[in-house]
Amino acid sequence: MNSLSTILIVVGLFLLGGIYSFVKQQMPKGVIVLVALAAAMCLGAGVLRLDVWA
Repeated sequence: MNSLSTILIVVGLFLLGGIYSFVKQQMPKGVIVLVALAAAMCLGAGVLRLDVWA
């Protein structure tokens, strides 16, 4: 596991916490969807960079 994959996974988890916070604050749905997409991309990129697929 290299540092970039770790950073991407940590940022993705941070954004997931932001989604939870935004839902509790009743923020607009567009903002929540945008942050959810960013979290999914960060987590996906971090997992794909783990090199366990080779």
